[in-house]
Amino acid sequence: MIRTLQLSTRLLRQQLSSRPALISANFATTLRGHGESTPKYTMDQVKSEIILHLGLERGYHPIPKSREHLLKFTPKPEDLPARSMQDSYTSALLPLSTDLQLQDNYVSHLGNVRMGRLMEDLDAFAVWVCHQHVNVPNLPENVNLPYTFVTILVDKITFSDLVTNVKEDIRISGHVSWVGRSSMEIVVWLEQKYQGVYKKITRALFLMAARNATNTGAAPVNPIVPATEEEKLILSGGEARKKRRQLIQAQSIFKVEPNDFEQSLMYDIYKKTTPTNTMELNKRLLPPHARWMSEWSTVTTIPSFPDNRNAHNTVFGGFLMRLALENSWTSAFLYCGKRPKLTHICDISFEKPVPVSSFIKLTSYVVYTELNYVQIMTVADVLDTTGGQVTTNLFYSTYKANEHVHQILPRSYHETMWYIQGRRKFKYALDLE
Repeated sequence: MIRTLQLSTRLLRQQLSSRPALISANFATTLRGHGESTPKYTMDQVKSEIILHLGLERGYHPIPKSREHLLKFTPKPEDLPARSMQDSYTSALLPLSTDLQLQDNYVSHLGNVRMGRLMEDLDAFAVWVCHQHVNVPNLPENVNLPYTFVTILVDKITFSDLVTNVKEDIRISGHVSWVGRSSMEIVVWLEQKYQGVYKKITRALFLMAARNATNTGAAPVNPIVPATEEEKLILSGGEARKKRRQLIQAQSIFKVEPNDFEQSLMYDIYKKTTPTNTMELNKRLLPPHARWMSEWSTVTTIPSFPDNRNAHNTVFGGFLMRLALENSWTSAFLYCGKRPKLTHICDISFEKPVPVSSFIKLTSYVVYTELNYVQIMTVADVLDTTGGQVTTNLFYSTYKANEHVHQILPRSYHETMWYIQGRRKFKYALDLE
């Protein structure tokens, strides 16, 4: 039985590895000359170029300069020429080997690179790829780009086994892999030099929304016309991923009831945690090598500041990603008792913008465990001085320990729903269903 399961899992992963979603890695290698090209910009320069393209004021201004005058330049869909994926391909460098200040900002206490810092760069770089794709031929020469680009979600970030080194350069590259009327899917790679050759750290998929200059309405983007057969395959993969995302969102445990298998799982948990020698109401029994979900969470509350802002004076999505990742890592470390390895970030959603004056509360819950894996759900809430609290972001991350971990178990129906959702995210992250 176990061998059959192992073979089935291996065959499934082989099938998944040949999906159009993953072909894009070879495409990028072709574009950059088999991995030997040198990026034109550093990430610091990329951030400066974004500000320049949008015509934003440098420095912090509590009331930023109005961009309403750009609304009249919002293009119509028919005015936008088709683009290929090659048009949007770009890369940037984190020059860790030569920039000592950068090393200090990115180093962990073990000398590795802080993954949270890299999440910030991935988000900024995805915006930069949007700038490469959008082309408005009728825009007057001296007029800034009449767009705002917003991160909707980040999907399926899988980390390799490469041990990062804060003294080696990191290359970020990517391109648009699918477009809708006003949305773009961006595929981004992180690679680090290892013995003179760039090796993969991770690949991430960003879904970005194109908005008008004042972020008050959607703005159209250039369609994609594949330039090669490979681009056709990548584009078809984008369509498949869009449909899969829509299906997953429609079937969220927070929207529809658990399926038959999950209801059976819930009943098994009830039987496992209910004593047989008493009928006392709400009396629960914790089995050996198990822990209650309600007792394992990590909470951090911090104020945000202007240096955490994006180009549009709200909290930078990459900053929220870093906070959530580092908070989830703390939670996983405390739960495992030893340093865990981050293996996947299966889903990050951005529900609402966060003002730069916000108090941000991050709560990381251990919502599911299996063998030596720990699934974390991190909730980002914005607090106000009147006691109000609203959830703005949800993050799901998967960690792997060197040995089996205690089983996490829910004690209430609400916690059971989180358990079921955590299990779904875990299976999705590992491509197990």
